[in-house]
Amino acid sequence: MSEVTRILSAIDQGDACAAEQLLPLVYDELRKLAAQKLAQEKPGQTLQATALVHEAYLRLVGDQQFANRRHFLAAAAEAMRRILVEKARRKKRISHGGALQRQQLDEQEPVIVAPLDALDLLALDEALGRLEAASPRRAQLVKLRYFTGLTLPEVADLLGISQSTAEADWTYAKAWLKREMEKP
Repeated sequence: MSEVTRILSAIDQGDACAAEQLLPLVYDELRKLAAQKLAQEKPGQTLQATALVHEAYLRLVGDQQFANRRHFLAAAAEAMRRILVEKARRKKRISHGGALQRQQLDEQEPVIVAPLDALDLLALDEALGRLEAASPRRAQLVKLRYFTGLTLPEVADLLGISQSTAEADWTYAKAWLKREMEKP
């Protein structure tokens, strides 16, 4: 049993100190995944990797129970995805400037910068929900690849599938999501 799995088990059994022991063990890995994900976001992102990790961790270490490290990381990927989707929805609201365009001031002349388009992330979230209903494993693979930045070998290991299966699922899921997101 790995140290992370042992601590997760202790948390499940109500050990209050165990939650404090978990974060140092998984923090670097979660921060790396969050940084990779945020690097893929559009310019102007105000959420930092550290904040994303902390918010996801707070959501995870509560009432949920985790069987092992794989289960915990999959839940972390889902928590990060939900946080980013919630942030995109919040930014899209009129009360948060959703109808306004960002402007960047240059020394010469103001340049209008395209607004942060939350629609792509929202459309992806909706399409991902439909993919999850049709193929949960492929949806999980997309979440781990897109929202946490894991490589295909890492995802294959976490999901307990072969690398060739992960590659086939990734190819299928990308095509499926593209088609779903292009629907009128």
